[in-house]
Amino acid sequence: MRIAVTRVLEAQAQLGVTRSFLLPTIDGTAGVARQRVSQENFIPIPSGVSPVGNAFALGLALNWEVDVWGRIRRETEAARAELLSTEWGRRAVLVTVISQVASAYFALRDLDSELEIAQRTLASRQKSLRLTQLRLERGVSTGLEVRQAETLVYGAAATIPDLERQIVQTENAIRLLLAQPPGEILRGRDLTEQPIPPEIPAGLPAALLDRRPDIRASEELLVAANAQIGAAKALYFPRISITGLLGIESAELSNFVKSRALAWSIGADALQPIFNYGRIRSINAATQARYLQLLVQYEQTIQTSFREVSDALIGYYKTREQRVQQELLVGSQQARTVLANKRFFGGLDTYLQVLDAERDLFEAELNLSRLQRDELLNLVGLYRALGGGWESVTTTADARAGSAALVKPASGQ
Repeated sequence: MRIAVTRVLEAQAQLGVTRSFLLPTIDGTAGVARQRVSQENFIPIPSGVSPVGNAFALGLALNWEVDVWGRIRRETEAARAELLSTEWGRRAVLVTVISQVASAYFALRDLDSELEIAQRTLASRQKSLRLTQLRLERGVSTGLEVRQAETLVYGAAATIPDLERQIVQTENAIRLLLAQPPGEILRGRDLTEQPIPPEIPAGLPAALLDRRPDIRASEELLVAANAQIGAAKALYFPRISITGLLGIESAELSNFVKSRALAWSIGADALQPIFNYGRIRSINAATQARYLQLLVQYEQTIQTSFREVSDALIGYYKTREQRVQQELLVGSQQARTVLANKRFFGGLDTYLQVLDAERDLFEAELNLSRLQRDELLNLVGLYRALGGGWESVTTTADARAGSAALVKPASGQ
């Protein structure tokens, strides 16, 4: 974010530099010299006059390029569009950071949920193991059933260190996104308690994509390239400059304040390119090619944005449907596990049924937690794909209010 802000500041400064060429520049000049002129010039020095003398000068110099053909105005327009592009780039960074923080936090809460499931499952399986060992001591169970119960315990216990590792690493990732040193992250609501944003409309209007920062930044770069075409075409015409000088000159410092020491000049210059090995033609061809390149990139950005929105929408809806079905599956697996344990401890079935039921329930609960995470991640993806949400529509005309002059097409465009 700080890097993006400094890019905006740089673009602001560059706009100020370009815009300054529209106005005349006034420079103060001062000089002092001691010199000797040649006595062999075609204009002889009068007798009695020394060829050695002093020269004192003080004045103001004026230089102003008259922007007759609009070259400087088009360059200023391009710089202003590039400034807007960097501002949209800063917003793109902001949306990306927000999305990454939200995604990492939801992933962290999913790992917390998985860790809780693993710990709860481990405690339940340890209890079952103790009961199975008691049954073995009393001759009701077999050694195989005890080993099967141990397998369940060790399997659940093995997942806990890996989940704890992922939790710490995810916390560090979030702290990095927040520009903070590694450490713990304060927890909030569980995944199932996260507030759901306003209902997503059935058909999102394409106008929502107008506020995607990458589209707006690409659009501004296209405006800048269009303005550069006009600036390049102006190179074919003469550059007209007005120059002037107002000051005082004297051979003696004591005569500086006399009115006869006043000196001034004013004039106009015109520079017309005649032959430069096709340089201006090549500059124009390069600006045209740059414009076409950015136009294709602009179209590609729009196509990519439509795909991302479509992917996020279908991902959200289908993940939600899958999550609902997974909740039903977890409920069914929980009932199956209870029945399997009752039948085993009642002597009606082997421990193999308990083993399968416990394993399937553990996987089903983990998958449910991941689907709850994926449902929220798809919402985050939709937020990012729409450039910051979908509650209101920002049209291009509204967003560019006050800057309509920036999008005037260049001559011939």
